[in-house]
Amino acid sequence: MCGIVALLSKQEPISESSLRRGMDYLKHRGPDGQKFWISPDRRVALGHTRLSIIDIKGGDQPIANQDETLHLIANGEFYDFERIQRDLKRWGYQLKTNSDNEIALHLYNQFGTQCLHHLRGEFAFIIWDERNELLFAARDRFGIKPLYYSTYGDNLYLASEIKALLAVGVPAYWDHESFLQTECNILLPDRTMFANVHQVPPGHFLLASRSGIQMHRYWDFDYPVVNDSLSQYTAEDYIEKLRYSLDEAIQLRLRADVSVGCYLSGGLDSSAVLGMAATHSSEPLTAFTLAFDHEAYNEEAIAHETAALTGANLQIIPIRQSDLAEHFTDAIWHCEMLCINANTTAKYLLSRAARDAGYKVVLTGEGSDEIFGGYAHFRQDMLLHNQQGQDKQTVQLLLEELKLKNQVSSASFLLAEDISSQALNSVHNLLEFIPAWMQAGAEGHLKSLSFYSPEFIAQFPQRDVYRIFLNQIDIQGQLKGREPVHQSLYLWSKTILSNYLLRMLGDGVEMAHSIEGRLPFLDHKVVELVCNIPIALKIRGLTEKYVLREAAKPFITNTIYNRQKHPFLAPPSTFKPNGALQQLVQDTLRSSVMSCLPFYNQAAIIQLLDELPTMSENQRASIDSVLMKILSACILQERFGLT
Repeated sequence: MCGIVALLSKQEPISESSLRRGMDYLKHRGPDGQKFWISPDRRVALGHTRLSIIDIKGGDQPIANQDETLHLIANGEFYDFERIQRDLKRWGYQLKTNSDNEIALHLYNQFGTQCLHHLRGEFAFIIWDERNELLFAARDRFGIKPLYYSTYGDNLYLASEIKALLAVGVPAYWDHESFLQTECNILLPDRTMFANVHQVPPGHFLLASRSGIQMHRYWDFDYPVVNDSLSQYTAEDYIEKLRYSLDEAIQLRLRADVSVGCYLSGGLDSSAVLGMAATHSSEPLTAFTLAFDHEAYNEEAIAHETAALTGANLQIIPIRQSDLAEHFTDAIWHCEMLCINANTTAKYLLSRAARDAGYKVVLTGEGSDEIFGGYAHFRQDMLLHNQQGQDKQTVQLLLEELKLKNQVSSASFLLAEDISSQALNSVHNLLEFIPAWMQAGAEGHLKSLSFYSPEFIAQFPQRDVYRIFLNQIDIQGQLKGREPVHQSLYLWSKTILSNYLLRMLGDGVEMAHSIEGRLPFLDHKVVELVCNIPIALKIRGLTEKYVLREAAKPFITNTIYNRQKHPFLAPPSTFKPNGALQQLVQDTLRSSVMSCLPFYNQAAIIQLLDELPTMSENQRASIDSVLMKILSACILQERFGLT
């Protein structure tokens, strides 16, 4: 992976110093080299910071075609690239490098923007097309790699991270409406916490020319309509197809000119990836596992068992509250978002350990829960809206059992309660049900109203963030007639997946330490297969990811096979009132930094802090996500100089 930055000017010539400032803020993404290209008329500039993984000696960027009418900068990996290289040579193209990234340049020359349908992987890239005076920027199907842009002063700026846009001259202001959306768990896929800074949404590409900017979608999930989802395949057929498809995706992601490691938790997803990857490696793989100092959150023993089965060399990274406190600020600066748990900082330290061990590439299990319905709230949707003839009493008993077995999820606002919210009427009107995760977000917002400043509340007295979100969704084309759980999965992917899970727990904390995360579960061929697997094979009773469990069974331990999903969370800071992380919370939220934050009522927050000692453990666990969000907002304001 790398860092990319591009500038397109309508009037004034672009200065080299401006481009270099943007590149300097992306050196952590590409410590192995920095190069740039500025057009002769100084109207276009492309900068690249490189993390060398494929074609280490010869893959520098920007890359140009033979007549230098096309110029490319790319961040990410394109898989199965050797096959495409052979095709390109057969079509008469002369390749300058052996890198995977160069194929995008020539595929664009051959197919234009339709080149995206030939690319497989995690990527964000920009091509300047001199002949047509056109800038083409694209992001992968799921938003694994970030791509931000801003128009300011007659210029278009694009970069892998927001901090690079600010470095080249974009002003740093809070986006108050985005803040409100984040508080409701529903940030739109094209927005950020920064005013006038946007994202290219996942599965989209941007075209920019003198006539303006256009955004186009090139991929979507396309879940089957219920009546069309009846299949001739048996459960065993789907299990075998999934096993083959996932194994191929893992094998492709082991291709690198450097060592490849694995992140390992006590869960099914990372264990399946490690188990399958081990069958393709002649040497033992290295796995990296976090160990928390709280029994309910520590999965070290389970990881040891998986490592023994796969023959992996296991490296344990112990995490204490003092570690989280020391590195919390840096993790937030790299992620540029609000967090709800210190798991972001824990992943930051996990990536640092992988880098210090000499690794640049790791396989991860991210994305599985988002396609198989792994979280407890998807099982809640299944029980409530796909009851398959069960009587109400049975459903109620199963719901109670689900909540009993998912105390950690419940404390983290992942499970909905029975609180009605007027704000969700627009959701019910369109979908005829309310996804559990969306209801949980609305409940969390309602519970937090007393913490907001009167001025912030007055800005949006009647704002319906759910209507605004759904206005951007192709309801007829992507949701109508689909299974309720598939609708819930689809909507989750449009906001939480890319904005939080992939940016905060993936790219942000990995690239902070120059680590490239590869996600086999979000290979688009795997996802397209899983989309068409019947929902009853994804969630069976209270068992989530049933079809994956069966496909991965030969490669995992019995413990993993029988274990229910445990979300990756760090122990709440509120569990240790005298711990370093809780002390950071107390000091920051009582400080002048907090008093300058335009969204919260500091007096109400201080009262909440004073009441913590009287709360039960469940109450303290529940309130920790609120405190983490406020703490991260304070850090963003201070580190980026937001106003």
